[in-house]
Amino acid sequence: MMRARSIKARLSLVFLLLFLLVILIGFEALRSLNYVNDASSQIRVRWLPSTRALGDLNNYTTDFPAAETALSHSGRPGERAEIERQMAHLDREIAAAQRAYRQIPHDATETQLYGRFAARWSEYRQLVERSAPASKAAYDAASEALGTLTERNIASAREASERSDLAYAQARGRIGLTILLVGVLVAGAMLHVTRSISAPLVELALRMHRLAASETSVEVEGTHRHDEIGEMARAVVVFRNNAIDLASSRHAMAQQAEMLREKLAEEQRLTLLQRNFVSMASHEFRTPLAIIDGHAQRLISMRERLTAAELAERARKVRHTVRRMTQLIDNLIGSARLIDGGLDLNYHPTQVDLMEIVREVCRMQKELTPEAQILEPAAAQPLMVFGDASYLNQVFGNLLSNAVKYSPDGGLIRVIAAQDGAQIVVAVEDHGIGIPERDRQRVFERYYRGSNTSGIVGSGVGLYLVSTIASLHKGSVELDSREGEGSRFTLRLPCNSVEAQNLRGERPACV
Repeated sequence: MMRARSIKARLSLVFLLLFLLVILIGFEALRSLNYVNDASSQIRVRWLPSTRALGDLNNYTTDFPAAETALSHSGRPGERAEIERQMAHLDREIAAAQRAYRQIPHDATETQLYGRFAARWSEYRQLVERSAPASKAAYDAASEALGTLTERNIASAREASERSDLAYAQARGRIGLTILLVGVLVAGAMLHVTRSISAPLVELALRMHRLAASETSVEVEGTHRHDEIGEMARAVVVFRNNAIDLASSRHAMAQQAEMLREKLAEEQRLTLLQRNFVSMASHEFRTPLAIIDGHAQRLISMRERLTAAELAERARKVRHTVRRMTQLIDNLIGSARLIDGGLDLNYHPTQVDLMEIVREVCRMQKELTPEAQILEPAAAQPLMVFGDASYLNQVFGNLLSNAVKYSPDGGLIRVIAAQDGAQIVVAVEDHGIGIPERDRQRVFERYYRGSNTSGIVGSGVGLYLVSTIASLHKGSVELDSREGEGSRFTLRLPCNSVEAQNLRGERPACV
């Protein structure tokens, strides 16, 4: 079916018009460039070479009388021979300049002026050859003719330059007028395309967006058109009617979707809780189970040599570790709640000696990894803080086990504990694999592990627990690390000593 006014036909006409305009601009630009080139070629081909040749003639002819005078006053044969060689050189240069000038096309006046100069100069040279006394008058006549010719050449060159400038200005004006005309025509074509094609299409697209947003009361315009836009408008009307039919069932579907979202959120929450529990259980039970296993292996391997006292000591350590596991089991639920945001559910702060906790953690780690080089803090005085001993035990256990785990070559691990003003500072320093710079801002995030820990067991929970527990105790944890050189984790907690509380202006919590 043929359309009365097809968009394809309209756009074809517009593009054809633009193509013709481009061709018009091209032809006009070429014609203007040819005009300017013709004007400038006169300067390039005629006047510049003429000026150069006449300049050489003026320079060399001016030097000739001085050489003539020097020759007439010279008495030594050697000096005369040198001057004659200079005059011969000047004759060759003048002849070369004359040949260059004669090769350039000139008008009749310039040819006549040059002929007069050539005749006068030839006459002057003949007089010089005969040493005639009238050579001065002949030279003046030749110089006058050359000066007239030079002035004529300069004036003609100036006129040619002015003609070239005028040609350039006229060409620029014609090109500018052509561009202006083309711009007006293009603007008219774009206005026609905008009003008859793009504006109706944009309006139709806006109405389709409103329909997609379930606004079924939209009125669709353009259904009366007999082109592609009219067909699209009629199709949008069909789409609107279908949307009205579907709107009645959308509410029920939305309710079902909401129920499914709530069930999915509940399943995700339960899955997250289960994953948190498994991660923390595997992370926290590994150390005491390894200690129990180590003591059991020693009991088996040394059963024939153990005395009753040694057997009792081993059993005591096993029971101590079992009590530690029981405490960890009691704390796991509290730790999970801690990770999920319940900071005060299992937090039971008391006055504790941080130095005792640090030494206990170091002893447990040495029993687990006898090959590790762990240097305990040298300070003997207690370092009192107000906090939860089980949580703080987790903090230092995580820091020290990480230091051992990420020091594959068994490097020295240093634990430093000291009082710094109103704070207790505990630092765990290793010389292991370190943390890449791009990971240092995220290592305290939940489940995040460094990019260089591939092949090393870990869950990404330990440092998150360290940071959370430090915040719970009104403290902070700092990281200083270099990849390939090691890491230093520094925990800062408020001090509970009398001196520190005096520094803060508080009443002592304990003496």
